[in-house]
Amino acid sequence: MPDFVHLHLHTQYSLLDGAIRFDRLFKAVNEYRMPACAITDHGNMFGAAQFYLEAGQQNIKPLIGCEAYIAPRSRLEQKKVKGEDTAYHIVLLAMNNVGYQNLLRLISLAHLEGFYYHPRIDREILTRYNEGLICLTACIKGEIPNSILKGTDEKVRKNIDFYLGLFGDRLFFELQDNGLEEQKIVNERLIELSSYYGVPIVATNDCHYLRREEAKAHELLLCIQTGKTINDKDRLSFSTDQFYFKSPDEIALAFSRYPQALSNTMRVAEMCNVTIDTETYHFPDFHPPDDMDLNQYFEQLSREGFNKRMPEIRSKYDAFDEDLSKRYADRFDYEMGVIKNTGFSGYFLIVADFINYAKSHGIPVGPGRGSAAGSLIAYCLGITDIEPIKYDLIFERFLNPERISMPDIDVDFCRKRRDEVIRYVTDKYGKDNVAQITTFGTMKSKAAVRDIGRALGMPYAEVDKIAKLITSDEGGIERAINEEPQIRELYATDDRVRELLDNASVVEGLARHASTHAAGIVIGNKHLAEYLPLYKGKHDETVTQYDMKMIEKIGLIKIDFLGLETLTLMDTVVKLLKAEGIDIDLTQLPLDDKKTYDLLSSGNTSGVFQLESRGMRDLLTRLKPSQFDDIMPLIALYRPGPLKSGMVDEFIKRRGNPSLVTYETPKLQEILHDTYGVIIYQEQIMKIASVLAGFSMKDADALRKAMSKKIPEQLERYKQQFVDGSVANNVPKDVAEKIYDVIQRFGEYGFNKSHSTAYGFIAYQTAYLKAHYPIHYFAAMLTTEVGDTDKVVKYIGECRESGIEILPPDVNMSQSDFTIVDAKIRYGLAGIRNVGEAAIESIIQARQEAGGFKSFIHFCSVIDSRKVNKKVIESLAHAGCFDSLGLKRSQILYLAQEMLDKLTKRDTKTNLKQGSIFGESDVKETTVSFDIPAMDELSHDEILNGEKEALGFYFSKHPLRPFENLIAELTPYDSQSLK
Repeated sequence: MPDFVHLHLHTQYSLLDGAIRFDRLFKAVNEYRMPACAITDHGNMFGAAQFYLEAGQQNIKPLIGCEAYIAPRSRLEQKKVKGEDTAYHIVLLAMNNVGYQNLLRLISLAHLEGFYYHPRIDREILTRYNEGLICLTACIKGEIPNSILKGTDEKVRKNIDFYLGLFGDRLFFELQDNGLEEQKIVNERLIELSSYYGVPIVATNDCHYLRREEAKAHELLLCIQTGKTINDKDRLSFSTDQFYFKSPDEIALAFSRYPQALSNTMRVAEMCNVTIDTETYHFPDFHPPDDMDLNQYFEQLSREGFNKRMPEIRSKYDAFDEDLSKRYADRFDYEMGVIKNTGFSGYFLIVADFINYAKSHGIPVGPGRGSAAGSLIAYCLGITDIEPIKYDLIFERFLNPERISMPDIDVDFCRKRRDEVIRYVTDKYGKDNVAQITTFGTMKSKAAVRDIGRALGMPYAEVDKIAKLITSDEGGIERAINEEPQIRELYATDDRVRELLDNASVVEGLARHASTHAAGIVIGNKHLAEYLPLYKGKHDETVTQYDMKMIEKIGLIKIDFLGLETLTLMDTVVKLLKAEGIDIDLTQLPLDDKKTYDLLSSGNTSGVFQLESRGMRDLLTRLKPSQFDDIMPLIALYRPGPLKSGMVDEFIKRRGNPSLVTYETPKLQEILHDTYGVIIYQEQIMKIASVLAGFSMKDADALRKAMSKKIPEQLERYKQQFVDGSVANNVPKDVAEKIYDVIQRFGEYGFNKSHSTAYGFIAYQTAYLKAHYPIHYFAAMLTTEVGDTDKVVKYIGECRESGIEILPPDVNMSQSDFTIVDAKIRYGLAGIRNVGEAAIESIIQARQEAGGFKSFIHFCSVIDSRKVNKKVIESLAHAGCFDSLGLKRSQILYLAQEMLDKLTKRDTKTNLKQGSIFGESDVKETTVSFDIPAMDELSHDEILNGEKEALGFYFSKHPLRPFENLIAELTPYDSQSLK
């Protein structure tokens, strides 16, 4: 084959435009024996790092680039000029690490400063950041090709002079053979200009899909992008089927008169030698006090924390002897050594710093999450509140000294105040050094079928029916065709279905959109654009173009700042109690509280963290937990895998009858005693492998991963190692094989014990609060879930069943949140539809200033009509908020519009009279008069329907309440009784 490499190629990260997945691409590259390949996605570098790493694994030289958009004038200018494009195309390839860094800067600036229809660079920043970059003139939308087609010779000359002056021998004129007449004109002219200016030519193919026969799928992908169908005449189209990954032979045939156009691609490939550093960690600059180094300060804080925690640790044991004391000291020293030797002292200090900031500012923080709860040092630093030795949690599950990788500490914060912590981190390390992380939504099998069906113009019902026949995304559409009889028959007999599935299989798995990860934050030690490309998210936030996996690969710190609603809920309960003089420390609750376990055993756990679902409630009534160690397995077991496998039934049966529990060896009993011989936790797999078979913690962790991922060849290899190691430790071979089979049976469902313990603790905390302070707990739940009508209805129903009275909303009595009044719950104004935060604040402020509303007229006289409009008044009336003010709901609804008109006139006059040079315009009480007509009240049904409209449910009485006895006779079971 001729020597040739593709220098202009769009992968799936040219979102809804490129249809090339890396796995298929690299297979084709190797098939054509190409030594290198470029990635040049439209205006972004989303896939650059992944492309670099995966190409290297396939022994393909990765050429990192981008088809950038360049503004006709300044990137900062955001206006259309008649007869001028908003941006031209330019292909940039990184020659070296300087070029790669400059490409990162250019693409980041294009998104952060130059976005107008497209992310655009301009000549100013290209001049500043062109070192180490090769420039190709791109397709017919390139600046030079465009001037050839639409401009004058003078314009062409000026453009070439600019790019040649900037890039010199790094400029190449790009020829393409794509069947477009305009491209042929450009090619001929560029060949002439190449001779005149001495600028070399290169052949490219602007690849957007892999095979020629995938051109139709690509056209449909463009339809998905633009919301058109294939039958729309004005849709975006490439017009030919030539934008595929052509072989060197095809390119050689197309440019047979210009062989140098092929050989120059090899020249460019040889010029490009980028190395992306995946060996170095780039920790943010954390400055300890008094010029201490990181390790010194880390050890000092950890030891202080250890000494501070010891009284609490001792209190958890009936007897804390010297052996226990040594065990804690040894564990502390071991973890300290591992963390310091792996270079992660700074990481722990950074995490401890922002967690302690949150705690010191009253921002609720979760007790732990994931494997980090297995670290004693994390506990000593206040990062977690779970004591790992007491619960037999393994440090190596979190940080394995034999397999050094970035620790992963994810943190739960109160959802309402999570942003305060992110703001603190941003201020501390610099806004340029902190960003949120991108995540990609992909077209899974069913979605691909639906999207392609829509683009083909097929009826939705028909397409949806076919999509539903695909029972799993695993194996994709191809598996479904081979294994699902109905699909196989339709595919074989219906041409339209075949067309649908063939095209859907091309786009399935492609990235569909980029969005901001809900929790991920990356923190660097300098401007992040020096490590990775950036862009702006929907809410103007700065976001990385690399996803979490790639961020970790290039050595940046990634931390999940998660917002957990339950922490907000518990904080609300604590504040309600404090208002009544009751102080409660959630970290110091007694873990043997009978009232809490009675509530759990009853299954009365709606609103209890992780234990609220119907299935979990059934499990609780069967298990009847009586100690904290019973809650942890519930978190681990209540998942589809364990439920289907019979693990749950086996666990409950053995717990109820310990005589059923047997162990193949005493060593196994030490590990599985707490779970009655059932392997529930991943840590148990690691311990069995280590204790019985002599596995190192590195190999034990690798075995755990192989079990969870069900990798057959690895499982077979580890089986031999396990059996041999066990035999060497005096375990009979047949027993070792039996134990391994048991591990393999349950191992794929193993759960992280550290996470179960941490989340089990939150579950216990919420159950304790509900058991001891049900009124406060329900008030807090209603406030927290105010936006979810179904949950509000459910919790109000449960309140009434529990004898807790819910008082109706009232403009004089209600706050924004649900509040407690004389052991009753007052409905909050925030729970009324169409009544926003500004309206609520205005009503409460006016009420405070006026000393309460004496009448509806008085209410109208003092509120701000700019915030309390007709919709607000109507919703308040329907909800019954004015019932205590002496007028009927019908009268208030009748007066709403007249009131609004008069108030608007009043407030306009008030603003004119009271406006000052400081812009103040407080609304003062001004009498507003109304003629109140005598009217009948709304009918019973109208009142109930109004409440349903305003609150989302019937507050006064359900319309079927009069028939409840008859309904009970006809339907002896309710929905809660069904399983």
